[in-house]
Amino acid sequence: MKGLTGFKVAGAAAVVAAGLAGWAAITPAAAQTAQPQMAQAEAPAAKAPDRVLGNPDAPVTIIEYSSLTCPHCAAFHRDTLPQVKAEWIDTGRAKLVYRDFPLDGLALAGAMLAHCAGDNRYFPFLETLFQTQSQWSRAPEPAAALRNVARLGGMSEQQFDSCLQDQELMTAIQARRDIGASEHSVNSTPTFIINGRRVTGALPYDQFQKVLEEAAAR
Repeated sequence: MKGLTGFKVAGAAAVVAAGLAGWAAITPAAAQTAQPQMAQAEAPAAKAPDRVLGNPDAPVTIIEYSSLTCPHCAAFHRDTLPQVKAEWIDTGRAKLVYRDFPLDGLALAGAMLAHCAGDNRYFPFLETLFQTQSQWSRAPEPAAALRNVARLGGMSEQQFDSCLQDQELMTAIQARRDIGASEHSVNSTPTFIINGRRVTGALPYDQFQKVLEEAAAR
């Protein structure tokens, strides 16, 4: 899948470094302690609705729970999803429903920014974050690196700051994560629910295809 047109992290060498030290600096302080206060069914729908790639009426539904800082999730989006998209989603045989399952504060911040990018730019923004994960997620200053990604994606400084201070959006994403854990026993990423069947891990395309074929045959 292609990212945003012209959306590349400038000066990659400047943002590549080890670890996630300092991720809390980019996340609103409340992110570390906030607990969803609104009804679970209402919170995600209000600010973090399901994002659907493909024909909503496709016979096979792939629900994906992923974290933007998860290397296995990035591997799936890089190595497997393009072929799934070409052979299943673009042909109308399947649809992908993406749901955030942030494993840390930096992943939560990235998820918030993707939602703030808007409906038409959500998936391009998401894919760009996965494709450049090793750059922004390991940067010595994650806040600056992720801010740079957002800026190159067309987001202003004010929009960036406003997005990460959106308490309702943060709560909605956390609620979506909690629903995934309680309803589908999601405890690692990526986890997929394919027509009701739970599948875990970044499977190579040939294995993922077998699961899709079995779902289509049922």
